[in-house]
Amino acid sequence: MHAMILAAGRGERMRPLSDVTPKPLLMAGGKPLIAWHIEALVRAGIRDLVINHAHLGHRLEAALGDGARFGARILWSPEAEALETAGGISNALPLLGDAPFAVINGDIASDFDYARLPRAAGALREAGALAHLVLVPNPPHHPQGDFALRDGKVIERDAQMLTFSGIGLYDPQLFAGIVRGAKAKLAPLLRAAISEGRVSGELHAGRWMDVGTPERLAELDKILSAL
Repeated sequence: MHAMILAAGRGERMRPLSDVTPKPLLMAGGKPLIAWHIEALVRAGIRDLVINHAHLGHRLEAALGDGARFGARILWSPEAEALETAGGISNALPLLGDAPFAVINGDIASDFDYARLPRAAGALREAGALAHLVLVPNPPHHPQGDFALRDGKVIERDAQMLTFSGIGLYDPQLFAGIVRGAKAKLAPLLRAAISEGRVSGELHAGRWMDVGTPERLAELDKILSAL
């Protein structure tokens, strides 16, 4: 299966660090953030990767190349300006194939086992679902959460809200209405599919962090350096 790592964001909250270095190349635990994802995906047997970029994208390509040194095959999806999450995915669809694929936010850190994704992808079309989301307990900076889980289905609201981890599986059909190259957000597509009962999900209770600020990057560096 294919996986896409989202790496086109400007990283405004990470400034000034992201002014000169693309956020996915910022270091934590002795490696660039994005390298942790690539290595984990390869360990899970997912080697066909697509990475989008916009801000300082040439530095990402120079640093990672074709992925051979990781045991991966990286294809690049450049954007003249960041197209938002769904727009970036839609723009990369020709590289991702016709089967369900994984998408991972490049600015998260997690010990989620990516080997779970191919199994979940196999069940996605059998169930007629358009997406499968990995949810996590709400972090302190996002106490209200995003969605809820009930009997393996993602729902809009419930007593126990959870946060979308930035790890998901998607059927290409989810993006059928987006013009390639147009900006588009992911949340409206997900909410429409959730309203139709076509989004499954699971809870990851292990380590997870949205590495959105220099403070969280420093915290992650301490955690990973101690592993």
